[in-house]
Amino acid sequence: MKAYVFPGQGAQFVGMGKELYENSELGKELFEKANEILGYRITDIMFNGTPEELKETKVTQPAIFLHSTILAKVAGDNFKPDMVAGHSLGEFSALVATNALSFEEGLKLVYTRAMAMQKACEKQPSTMAAVLGLEDDIVEQVCKEIDGVVVAANYNCPGQLVISGEIEAIDKACEALLEKGARRALKLPVGGAFHSPLMAPAKDELQAGIEKAIFNKPDCPIYQNVTAVAEIDPEKIKENLINQLTGAVKWTQTMNSMIADSAAEVIEVGPGKVLQGLFKKVDRQFATSSLEV
Repeated sequence: MKAYVFPGQGAQFVGMGKELYENSELGKELFEKANEILGYRITDIMFNGTPEELKETKVTQPAIFLHSTILAKVAGDNFKPDMVAGHSLGEFSALVATNALSFEEGLKLVYTRAMAMQKACEKQPSTMAAVLGLEDDIVEQVCKEIDGVVVAANYNCPGQLVISGEIEAIDKACEALLEKGARRALKLPVGGAFHSPLMAPAKDELQAGIEKAIFNKPDCPIYQNVTAVAEIDPEKIKENLINQLTGAVKWTQTMNSMIADSAAEVIEVGPGKVLQGLFKKVDRQFATSSLEV
């Protein structure tokens, strides 16, 4: 069975999507529609902007979403998933690619989410840190013992967990984790504490948008971040999508679920090869590739 996966924030690069725009009539049409919906030419930043411009949450999220979803649409019959999943923001791309959400509504939700997250980041300085070389339960335990907000946020692969929270609490947690034997505990260059309780103000805004949007049954099961199990019920999908903003991205668990459910190969849809690398950490022999058009 073929599993298609969609990357999240961090996979962006200058020039992303340019070939799709130049070589596909449908690609160009969808990018122009996106410029219209957003009210500014995101394509200018994607194709010719600076890495700094592209790194802003309100640009990064729609840019990665557009690259992934337009790639899937342009691929046509070459995109035939038996199952899908998306890492954080990538969950929205996966839902649009499998027709659970329209392209227009998906983009509006992603932009609402990005703006709300940026606002939440500005409200309270916060950050994230990557912890390498420790068991998940040890990281979880250390987070519980720290004063202040710090939680396990991204279970990326065995031995790689990202924590999220208040700056001081993250600093204390990194120190404690290194003492526990972590190979590294390194603060990340992100705008704030994504997938933590500090995103609660953004969650309310996103929830309002999700409840207004029309969700259909996806063409195939989607493995969602907060549960790591296959889902096709639109109401359940909406609920999981709302909880994702303050909940953890259970990517290690998602990969294990997909493999247990007979995924034989994984195809990454969008910029970069990060997710392929994570699957290889679970099983070095696992077949991985990028969607080409």
